[in-house]
Amino acid sequence: MPFSDAIDSGARAGNGRLIALLAKSVHRGMLPPSLIFSGPAGAGKRQAAVATAQALNCLSPRGEGESYDACGTCAACTRIARGVHPDVVIVEPGESGSIKIEPIRDVIDRAGYRPFEGRRRVVIINDADAMASSPQNALLKILEEPPASSVFILVTARPDMLLPTVQSRCQRIRFQLVEQGAPDADALEVGRRVLELAAAADEPRQRIEAAKELLVNTGAGGREDREQLASHLYAIASLIRDMELLSSRRASGAQADSGIRPEIDRLTKAYQGTRGLTAFEAVDRALAALDSNASVKIVADWLVLNL
Repeated sequence: MPFSDAIDSGARAGNGRLIALLAKSVHRGMLPPSLIFSGPAGAGKRQAAVATAQALNCLSPRGEGESYDACGTCAACTRIARGVHPDVVIVEPGESGSIKIEPIRDVIDRAGYRPFEGRRRVVIINDADAMASSPQNALLKILEEPPASSVFILVTARPDMLLPTVQSRCQRIRFQLVEQGAPDADALEVGRRVLELAAAADEPRQRIEAAKELLVNTGAGGREDREQLASHLYAIASLIRDMELLSSRRASGAQADSGIRPEIDRLTKAYQGTRGLTAFEAVDRALAALDSNASVKIVADWLVLNL
């Protein structure tokens, strides 16, 4: 399933732009080696993981940037889709419903060797939350320092079931089942100011000042406060996606849009490349923390320190 098919199957989930960012990261050789694909059932996480493996190993890739994709028809792509490619391993729960330590040890051993025929070895652990603590602990070292030729993707609908030490070693990509509505103008303006302040500030104390923008008119951290912060976070994510798109157009030589505001243009330059992906991940983690009932102030402060 190439990225194009993953977008089609996940269109109802609103993940097209997220998959485009993955495609761009693969094309530029900037894909993090340890990833968590999280999100509810039906959001297309597993399909996106397989599409990533195909894009990394396709014999006849096409496009570039956000349009980069596997062909879906070469020997490598078809074998990956069938689950028989020697360098793409998918680990899933057994009949007991759990993932035992033996298959995890096996993929760790295999990851230590160069790919047999592909460019990158990809290990996809589907329903990764089915691992008990022992197999998760066994993964820690290789997630922190994976071999240069290997990529690990943990797919889960329950990321909080993963050990904090596992979560901290992976960049998390959060898939959604329902497309969020377009952020309103006020939320976008708050998001722009926060990104601008975070980009300009080097000292943690200065960055914390940016968090105040996210907490204007909040009180004791009740439901309305949480909804307001979530709205601002979605606006920040939307701006990051738009900036990535603008950066991709520039990289391809497309003419710049004369209607772009100067402040957005400056932000695009500040958040291009790995910083944009890191910022997107930070927003994702902040939203997950809100879902877990974390303090709105703690979430806001943590976010601006990681943008």
